[in-house]
Order: sequence, then structure tokens, then C-alpha cells
Amino acid sequence: MKKLVLALTMFPMLASGQTLEECQQAAENNYPLIQQYGLIEKTTRLTVANIRKGWLPQVSAQAQATYQSDVTTWPDGMKVLLSGMGVNMTGLRKDQYRVGIDVHQIVYDGGVIGSQKEIALEQGKVQEAQNEVNIYNVRKRVNEMYFGLLLIDEHIKLNNDLQTLLAGNERELESMTKRGTAAESDLQSVKAERLNAVQKATELASQKQMLLRMLSTFCGMEVKAVQKPQVKAEDRNLTADNHRPELKALDAQIGVLNAQEKALNAALMPKIGVFAQGFYGYPGLNMFEDMMRHKWSLNGIVGARVTWNIGALYTRKNDKAKLQLQRDMTENSRETFLFNNNLEQIQQNENIERYRQLMAQDGEIISLRQTVRKAAESKLAHGIIDVNDLVREINQEHAACVQQSVHEIEMLKEIYDNKYTTNN
Repeated sequence: MKKLVLALTMFPMLASGQTLEECQQAAENNYPLIQQYGLIEKTTRLTVANIRKGWLPQVSAQAQATYQSDVTTWPDGMKVLLSGMGVNMTGLRKDQYRVGIDVHQIVYDGGVIGSQKEIALEQGKVQEAQNEVNIYNVRKRVNEMYFGLLLIDEHIKLNNDLQTLLAGNERELESMTKRGTAAESDLQSVKAERLNAVQKATELASQKQMLLRMLSTFCGMEVKAVQKPQVKAEDRNLTADNHRPELKALDAQIGVLNAQEKALNAALMPKIGVFAQGFYGYPGLNMFEDMMRHKWSLNGIVGARVTWNIGALYTRKNDKAKLQLQRDMTENSRETFLFNNNLEQIQQNENIERYRQLMAQDGEIISLRQTVRKAAESKLAHGIIDVNDLVREINQEHAACVQQSVHEIEMLKEIYDNKYTTNN
């Protein structure tokens, strides 16, 4: 359904081509890892639900049968005395049996269950943040294909202009050949150059079709054309603020460590609970009765219990030191990422400025090449130069046009790569 809505939303743009943002959004929605968000959320929810059940009464059932080497009994003198009084005090039997249920209810756990729940939630945030990092990397792959298509489109356009120019000169040379003012070899030379341009156009069309298929598969929709991004004023003022998802993932890891430290504090707190025990068997709680009558009976105990495990103190110092070391490692990872990211920004900003300076002269170079080429066409018509000189000037003019297009597309790519580097 999401893909259908996305496709319907983008339908009006198909005629003019997809924008980079549309392709990026479609690729992220189509990438299989997008399903991980729902799976992580469900897993975290189930984990937290299980932890919360720690507040429910804990019930255990047990049954046992034992045979003892010795049992509690009366001294022989007491037996004789009681026997004289008509009381048969045989003592407990060596075979004993019990079937019972124990119930324990936590009243106060010192925050253990709450800290476990917080750790589970923070771990879920770490998984979501790491998944966001993996999905974010999709943008870079889309950028590569998208700007590759833009560059090919420019080459195709310039190739068409070159073919048109060569075809015009070919017609002019054909007329000159018929008039006897040009050699047949001159006509064949220009025709060969035009056919080379036709071959190049075929190769470019094949490359474009391949990239379109790859981008369409990546986005999960048919991409027939792409639009050249328009550089806005705010795009030229590149910000240094960094919003990369890797930083959120590191923050989430710090959150887990903080929750684990709280759990250390909770482990030191006393625990209060109530309990109930009930069993049916022999012997019961009335020991004197069971020594005279060997019958099974119902028995029960209720009470409250306070436990305080101070053993957590033994490892508390080392556990806190380990958590601090993990924080230091995480912060070091952050500093390393920001350092490398900053170097990447510097390189991209320098490239953008370099392309801007190059583009400032591209227009003038093309204008000069056009003037030289037109002069060469006039000279050829008057027999001052041969056709090889004209072909050379045509190729140089074409190379200047290609260079201008490459500079423009590469600058656009660097701008959007910088957006990717800082997630702005």
C-alpha cells in the first residue's frame, strides 16, 4: 500500500523526471531493512512485557518423596512411660511425602524491574538507531546512480549537438565535393567523425538504460528520467552542523550504559516480599500429632520476607569502572567519526569551490572555441585549411562543452554529497 501511495503521489512528475529527494525516499521505503523497524519495536515491546510480569505472583508447585536413615523420635524411657499411660508414641516414619505450592509476591524490589525495563527500552533504541544508519547509507548509492544519469544525459545532449554540427559540415562538404572545391577524402573524414559520434550515442544510451533499470529496481518503481537539482541559496551556504544517524546510535549506546549503572544501584537495595506455602503430605507441621498418627494432612504458612544481598558490593567498583570505560570508548568512537567526517566536509567544500572557479571560465572557453570553429569552417570553404583542422576545432569545442557539463554535475554531486555527509 505504501508503494502504491508513493507511486500515485509521484505520477505527475513522471513526465519531467524524478527528483533526487523522491528517489531517495522511494529507495528507503523499498529497502528490505525498512521492515526491521517493526520487528525491533515488537521485540522490544515483548521484552518489556515479560519484565513487567516480574510484579506478578511467582507460583511454583513441588512434590517429593523421601526415605530417611533416621527420624525424630522419643527417648526409650519416655516411650515406656507413655506406654504405661496408654499412649502409643511410635515416632515419625522414615518414608515421608509432600505435595505443595509456594507463592511469592514482590512488594518492593529496590528498582530492579524498573531498571531492567529501562535497559530493554534503551537497547531497542540502539537497534533502531543502527538500522537507521544502515538505511541512511542507501542515500549514497542513490546519489551515485542519480548523478551518473545526469552526467550521461548531458553527454547525450552534447553528442546530439555534435552530430548536428558534423552533419551540417558533411552536407557543406558534399556540396563542395560536387562543385570540385573539396576532395572526396575530406567528406569521408567528416562522415567518419559523425559515425563515431553515432556510435558514442549508442553506447551512452545503453549506459543510461542500465542505470535507469538499476535505479528503478533500487527505488521499487519505474524511473524513466531524472531532474537536475536546482541549487538554492541556502545550498551554497553549507552548514557545519552534523545530524548523522551514527551520532544518534552513539547517544543510544550511552543511554544503555546509563541504564546499566542505575541497575547497579538497584542491585544494592533490599527486597521485600510476602509468601505463602501450602502442602499436603506426611509429616505435617504438627510434629507431635504425626508421631502418634501416620496420616497425611493439609498444612500452610504465610509470612513476609526481607532480603538484602550485599554481595553486589564486592563487584560494584569494578562494574562501574567497566561502564565508564565503555563510555570512554563510545565517546572516542564519536570523536573519531566527527574527525573523519570533518575531513570529508573540508574536501567536499574545497571541491565545490574549485568547480565554481572552473565554471566561471567554462562559458568564455566555449564562446572562444565556437568562434575558432566558425572561423575554421570559413577557412575550409575558402581552401585555407584542410578538413582535419576543422575536425580538430569541432572536437575541441565539443570537449569544452563536455567539460562545462562535467564541472556542473560534479559540483552538484559534491553539494549533495556534503548534504549526505552532514545529513542536512
